[in-house]
Amino acid sequence: MTENAKNTIESGRALLGIEFGSTRIKAVLIDENNKPIAQGSHEWENQLVNGLWTYSLEAIWFGLQDCYRDLRANVNELYGCEIKQLAAIGVSAMMHGYMPFDAKGEMLASFRTWRNTNTGEAAEILSKLFNFNMPLRWSLSHLYQAILDEEPHVKDVAFLTTLAGYIHWQLTGEKVIGIGDASGIMPICSESKTYAAEMVAKFDNLVADKGFGWKLEEILPKVLLAGENAGRLTEEGAKRIDISGNLQAGAPLCPPEGDAGTGMVATNAVKIRTGNVSAGTSSFSMIVLENELSKPYEMIDMVTTPDGSPVAMVHCNNCTSDLNAWVGLFKEYTELMGVTVDMNKIFGTLYNNALNGDPDCGGLVAYNYFSGEPVTGLSEGRPLFVRTVGNRFNLANFMRANISAAVAVLKIGNDVLFNDEKVKVDRITGHGGLFKTKGVGQRILAAALNSPISVMETAGEGGAWGMALLAGYLVNNKEERNLADYLEMDVFAGNSGTSITPTPEEVAGFEAYIENYKACLPIEQAAVAHKR
Repeated sequence: MTENAKNTIESGRALLGIEFGSTRIKAVLIDENNKPIAQGSHEWENQLVNGLWTYSLEAIWFGLQDCYRDLRANVNELYGCEIKQLAAIGVSAMMHGYMPFDAKGEMLASFRTWRNTNTGEAAEILSKLFNFNMPLRWSLSHLYQAILDEEPHVKDVAFLTTLAGYIHWQLTGEKVIGIGDASGIMPICSESKTYAAEMVAKFDNLVADKGFGWKLEEILPKVLLAGENAGRLTEEGAKRIDISGNLQAGAPLCPPEGDAGTGMVATNAVKIRTGNVSAGTSSFSMIVLENELSKPYEMIDMVTTPDGSPVAMVHCNNCTSDLNAWVGLFKEYTELMGVTVDMNKIFGTLYNNALNGDPDCGGLVAYNYFSGEPVTGLSEGRPLFVRTVGNRFNLANFMRANISAAVAVLKIGNDVLFNDEKVKVDRITGHGGLFKTKGVGQRILAAALNSPISVMETAGEGGAWGMALLAGYLVNNKEERNLADYLEMDVFAGNSGTSITPTPEEVAGFEAYIENYKACLPIEQAAVAHKR
């Protein structure tokens, strides 16, 4: 295996996937058989600047370069060689947000991430105009909010893109975007596989009196489907990735994608009636639809797979951040007691103990809102833990309540799909940090959604691996299969992972938990209203 991987790298046949997540940038190198052979990472955090969540351009490029440096170090340690050529590259990142540039390519405003919730007025107006749910975090909501706020830079916008689109542009010179990421900019037409022309025209009419020197379609990146060539790595682009100068230019790049799309690929969930749940800093579920929904829903976003199939997405701004904070507190306690314990052991012990808790968490309720949560109508976040003196307050119930909180909002949104719209799904696969402790997050999510949940070993490689698979689809799809068949036959070969089916008691327990959760939401709202 080691010698084969070394030959793959030295002969330039390896594929590179890079994903910019909320807290980590990760690179995964895979071979021709889609197996990971090396990886690198870089930890980073968003910053709250002037009331908006952002990452600086300096942080973006330093993060990419440090991540790639870590990948090179891993390759050298494992195989004693250097990466000089690549068969193909793919770049993905957290979706949505706002990155506007002028005609000279200069950034006009700080990068506004998906996490910002200041776009409520714009999203409401656009939703009514389009008769389509326009989420707060979508790029067009950000653009129109900047127009409503009369920000002076808007008149100079010549190009508007996402984080993945920006990095891809800088690496290749191509202003393009994968259709999945594009579906987080503005609505996509399922027939034309590009921005919905009717809605583009409505937006242009909406802002016509502003006298801007641009039309919407002129400033948006060109939409591409999975498998389409999206340009090649330039000399300058190679230097921006690898400051050592070893990486050579010329590798083809697949269309840049959002983290939702790479999650679907990494879990083999791009086929109709499949779905996946990504649960990390934020969480979202993606269900590939066989029929359109009967009407727009504020808590359900309509996006697409990387090859353009319609997807119902429930996106939650908060997931594991508060869980991690509580686990960190327990680590601090053990250190105070003079005991050194590995962080993974603390996570595993606390998570597994949660399964000893009552199915309804003993009446305990937690809110993991580090930031606002549009699905439940919160513009800001306040982490809270709520109980009465009569609740069964013990460590198992405490941990179960907090893990349940991580998927509670996800359940609220998916109840609309499964109960109201009668959406059918054959398989749901989970991936992300919530599922690292085997069987715990998986079992609680299964209870929340009242559905079997599968987790694959490979899903732990995450979106960077999914992006590498999309790079492989660009150059290795010899049979010219569609993306779903390529993943099913060439990548996963029938592997559907390990499945957990919830018991009736677990489902009933989570239903009781979610009713308590909804009943106590006014407490969370009051905390926000009173600035506490």
